[in-house]
Amino acid sequence: MNRDFKKILIFLLLILLKSLVYAQDSLKVVALNHAIFQYGGLVRADTTKKYIYLTFTGGEFNDGGKWIENVLKRKEVPANFFFTGDFYRFPGNKQLIKKLKKQGHYLGPHSDKHLLYVSWENRDSLLVSREEFINDLINNFRVMNSFGISRKKSPFFMPPYEWYNQVISSWAADSGLILVNYTPGTRSNADYTTPDMGDRYVSSDQIHRNILKYEKNSSNGLNGSILLLHIGTAPERTDKFYFKLEDLLTELKERGYQFKKLTELLNK
Repeated sequence: MNRDFKKILIFLLLILLKSLVYAQDSLKVVALNHAIFQYGGLVRADTTKKYIYLTFTGGEFNDGGKWIENVLKRKEVPANFFFTGDFYRFPGNKQLIKKLKKQGHYLGPHSDKHLLYVSWENRDSLLVSREEFINDLINNFRVMNSFGISRKKSPFFMPPYEWYNQVISSWAADSGLILVNYTPGTRSNADYTTPDMGDRYVSSDQIHRNILKYEKNSSNGLNGSILLLHIGTAPERTDKFYFKLEDLLTELKERGYQFKKLTELLNK
């Protein structure tokens, strides 16, 4: 075996070992009983436990940040926040991010530039390369580091637009991240819709009713659900759902649910 070949072989083995370490780190939640995955992403944790993982994403808007932060503090509810790099970078969001971190909420990545990874029409059609995906995440984590939020402390990643496929989940796993997405069915994520969307628009009252209707009709209620809301929405939506957040949390607590951070899913 010549020297150059040995070097190449050693290099390839190192890459393989690194990938295995990433994969091991990223699969810390795979052993969960009764969890549900779609396209490689965790969309629901243990369906036998009355735990809810309240989640917020943020990119362009932050009109509800202060209100949400105050409600969570009053109700003593931990939540999970996924922000884009641009959101972390915007000076007007700095104080809120520091407060959320101080209060112990989970803060994670949502991509740096809110990229659309795959086609809306064909989920198998990638719109980004692996290099673009990784570099964008690196930039997301770089600005998170300025708040003292390390990659090690933020292993959970929610894709932009909550739209991805198995390839994206695999790339995330290779990078040591666990891709998560909202639990389908409650329509809570429709709180971003605006009246000009016609039939796609969902009012805050409808969203509230849909969440409770889903909880009533589902055989597992909201057990293990990743309930997604937005920290801010376009000005065209004057009917802001976050103003109903406190009532929703009160009602769900009365029904016996506890709220958890995603990091509590990790093996100790």
